[in-house]
Amino acid sequence: MLEASHRRLLSVLLLLLPACGETASPPPQSFLIQDATIVDGTGSPGYIGSLRVANGVIAEVAANDGDNALSPARGEPVHDAAGLVLAPGFTDTHSHHDGGLLEEPTALAAVSQGITTIVVGQDGGSRFPIIDFFAALDSAPAAVNVASYAGHGTLRRRVMGDDFRREATEAEVAEMQALLEGELADGALGLSTGLEYDPGIYASTGEVVALARTAAAADGRYISHMRSEDRALLEAVEETIEIGRLARLPVQISHFKLAARGLWGRAAEILARLDQARAEGLDISADVYPYEYWQSTMTVLFPERDFTDREAARYALEELVAPDGMIIARFGADTTLEGMTLAQIAARRGTDPVTTYIDLIAESRAARAEGRDGSESIVATSMDFDDIATLMSWPHTNISSDGGLRGAHPRGFGAYPRVLGRYVREAGRLGLEEAVHKMTALAARHMGLAGRGVLEPGAAADMVLFDPATVLDRATTAQPHLTAAGIERVWVAGTVVYEEGAVTGALPGVVLRRR
Repeated sequence: MLEASHRRLLSVLLLLLPACGETASPPPQSFLIQDATIVDGTGSPGYIGSLRVANGVIAEVAANDGDNALSPARGEPVHDAAGLVLAPGFTDTHSHHDGGLLEEPTALAAVSQGITTIVVGQDGGSRFPIIDFFAALDSAPAAVNVASYAGHGTLRRRVMGDDFRREATEAEVAEMQALLEGELADGALGLSTGLEYDPGIYASTGEVVALARTAAAADGRYISHMRSEDRALLEAVEETIEIGRLARLPVQISHFKLAARGLWGRAAEILARLDQARAEGLDISADVYPYEYWQSTMTVLFPERDFTDREAARYALEELVAPDGMIIARFGADTTLEGMTLAQIAARRGTDPVTTYIDLIAESRAARAEGRDGSESIVATSMDFDDIATLMSWPHTNISSDGGLRGAHPRGFGAYPRVLGRYVREAGRLGLEEAVHKMTALAARHMGLAGRGVLEPGAAADMVLFDPATVLDRATTAQPHLTAAGIERVWVAGTVVYEEGAVTGALPGVVLRRR
């Protein structure tokens, strides 16, 4: 915080005072937010104060304590925020809100929950070439800021085509590295992997290390959907640590979870291993979303990719997700099944859940082979609330959504209000300032995004105003696109993008390229 004398000087410069504050005109695009509970993103205690924005940048922040209090200039718009929390806009470090963003740039799903920056290119998949995606956003901006990783899986497919079900040769790895160098030069934050998905599942650790070293040479970062989040989680954590250690770059575990019943209750043990890696010098962190259920494909639970393996299917339905906890989110081969559970479909067909599961995968793959819609995805309950809260409480975990603009999982609309409502206010598993820190400054730091995630002079005026007494997610698996309660107003670069429960249509977002 600036000293009082410095703040007064800054106010003079910003407001261009010809004589005194009482006769000055406000600067262009200036406004004042008064009497808010300011939670500045650093983790420091909140306080009652005011904040001034000028030309899209935070100009002044001050507590309401005598001489330091801010007063409006003549004609300056004022927002009364008494009883509300003013925080930095949320940085979503694992987002899929870019899907359809060029067609739906107001990004209701994101801004309605206070997200002002999305980080995409996740799980090993990214736009290619990234320069074209960035150019499209430069010419037709969105309501939110956008940063992106370069996806390992995307590069692998570019080099190997459909012949990806094997380890890459040295020449192929070198070609991937050359492509990655170009993506990094064009502003990608680093390398992302999806080692539980095709084609990344077939990559050796050495292949990933080679590409991570390319990212490290450009001061890039590594973010990973690990090799496993359930049956081989411990081995996947070790592989992630090894990649970071050998490549010497910051590592983030994506949507960290313990997605197998046999792992429940072991979150503290696994975090202790990450603390050990940090003590040895590895900059390793994680992001977490606040739901006990995930969304992915039906096939992801078959690590050997043998979709006729009844034992693998049985294990998945007994240990990973129960038939009544697997909701069919999308099934192009027969859309009448969407919204039903595997248990309900099995009962309708008169087949056991294992057979039904295998049959659904076969039907989806057959539709794809015939040129019909073979798309499929599931929402599956696999996690425990206490484990999520423990992972979330780790000092090096930030919040993410893993959500999309029109996805079947409610995280696309509700992740951040859910943390504030259910984990902070109701369960008391996080303090308010701690939670905001994990959504803002910590998240931005983990992505290498400077000037984001804090309420301080000179920072971008990306902000969210919410009611701490009522903020709560409303989206459910039955109605995943319900906007949250308690989000009063959201600004990006000082421009209101969401208020009174609706987007404003303003599109002030910018592309955030790696520096």
